[in-house]
Amino acid sequence: MGLMTTQAETSAESTGKNAVLLTLAAGQFLMALDSSVMNVSIATVAEDVGTTVTGIQGAITAYTLVMAMFMIPGGKVGAMIGRKRAFMIGCVLYGSGSFTTAIAPNLPVLLLGWSFLEGIGAALIMPAIVGLVAVNFTVERRTAAYGLVAAAAAVAIALGPLIGGLATTYFSWRWVFAGEVVAVAGILVLARRAQDAPPAPGQHIDVVGAVLTAVSLGLFVYGVLRSSTWGWFIPKPDAPSWLGISATVWLMIGGVLVMWLSAIWQKRLAARGREPLVEPGLLRNRQLSGGLTMFFFQYLIQMGVFFVVPLYLSVALGLSALKTGLHILPLSLTLLAAAFGIPRLLPKMSPRLIVQLGVLEMLVGAVVLIATLDTGSSAGVVTIPLLLIGLGMGFLASQLGAVTVSAVPDDKSADIGGIQNTVTNLGASLGTALAGSILIATLTASFLNDFENNPAIPANVTQQATVQLENGVPFLSDAQAEQALKTAGVSPSVTDAALAANSTARINALRASVAILAFTAAVALLFTPRIPRTPPGA
Repeated sequence: MGLMTTQAETSAESTGKNAVLLTLAAGQFLMALDSSVMNVSIATVAEDVGTTVTGIQGAITAYTLVMAMFMIPGGKVGAMIGRKRAFMIGCVLYGSGSFTTAIAPNLPVLLLGWSFLEGIGAALIMPAIVGLVAVNFTVERRTAAYGLVAAAAAVAIALGPLIGGLATTYFSWRWVFAGEVVAVAGILVLARRAQDAPPAPGQHIDVVGAVLTAVSLGLFVYGVLRSSTWGWFIPKPDAPSWLGISATVWLMIGGVLVMWLSAIWQKRLAARGREPLVEPGLLRNRQLSGGLTMFFFQYLIQMGVFFVVPLYLSVALGLSALKTGLHILPLSLTLLAAAFGIPRLLPKMSPRLIVQLGVLEMLVGAVVLIATLDTGSSAGVVTIPLLLIGLGMGFLASQLGAVTVSAVPDDKSADIGGIQNTVTNLGASLGTALAGSILIATLTASFLNDFENNPAIPANVTQQATVQLENGVPFLSDAQAEQALKTAGVSPSVTDAALAANSTARINALRASVAILAFTAAVALLFTPRIPRTPPGA
């Protein structure tokens, strides 16, 4: 009888832990979903709230920016008041933001709900998730737990276009945010089962350090996000500049300088025996810095892929948002399988080897995608590359969360959560910006080169196109390009030449964007020796 009772208690405890894990994964899923769910519905949302496409893109950018600025202070708040309380307060803020967005009549209300309230909520929730996993799961189970949480974020980004496309096509984009309110309510109910460590005594927020860190990250990330519009170094026409250099560079330099001031301030606090926002010696931990570096590369590549592949499917091939989402599903499936399966099937395998294999799989997937992209290729060419890339992401997701948190004592897990999510936001914003700027630069160069070297196109037309498109050739489908040329009154022979040049330039641009992601994966391999050989707790 005693044995049966013990087994029943163990089974009930395991069920409870699984419920907590699914709750935390659901929270991570929601936070990541907003980064991609409206990308396929920007024009519809803009029309509905009486603004432009640029206004909605600004709202998406602002959401990323708010998260990046407040993620580290959000982690510190979790250490002060308890991870569970920070998580639940964040959920309330996030749910309020989702409700505000769902009923938004105009852009200012949309910005308040989507960009500010949801951004602040996410900055409290995401670091708390890292801390709650550390509190609720033993060292042996943490690798699998972190793998599932990380996979939930990546799957949300992959499924975002599909969910947004379905909602916008058959209902309304507002139903996505209304659904988030319901999901947050469910998460709040289930989160009560999670255990929490008591707040550390004497905790406080270094306000000066928090302001300096937020300003530095805000300047840097905003500069990165504006790079495709302003240019990386040489300013585009009518873009802000100083001394002939794009404002992108100056914002990034300003961000680095303010971060340097923040580091000096925090070292001074630590020397005086006071508590800084981030302990200066923390990043000198080889295992922690290795895990954070690999997180940065993973999200850079991941968001670059999620930028490039949907463009190919929806613009180059003209697929609907729904079909585009379906063709991205192979990545989600292999990512989930690897992130959840590896810790269960290979718990004693070297984390360093798993991470190295994951990076190699992403590299091979990118190379295969470059090789198969062509003007006559179909949607099926992305399947094998996405299976490989998803598998690689799953390999990394299965290890990196446990690697970073196991590098420090459990009472530092919320701080690490803030730093970790800041790094992933930096990687994500840089990945999107880098892929986007390479894409537009290559598209413009290839299109104008074909135009200039085509004898069928009059010289005056070539000169006019060069002047009008010097700011960048838009990434258009054949139907969009043909309609624009028809509206401009271009002759049939020039239209045919322009369509051929556009088709070739599109593929060249997509290949170049994937090539920079492949190069990034190769560089990431150089940093894998910082990942430990032995699993946490072994």
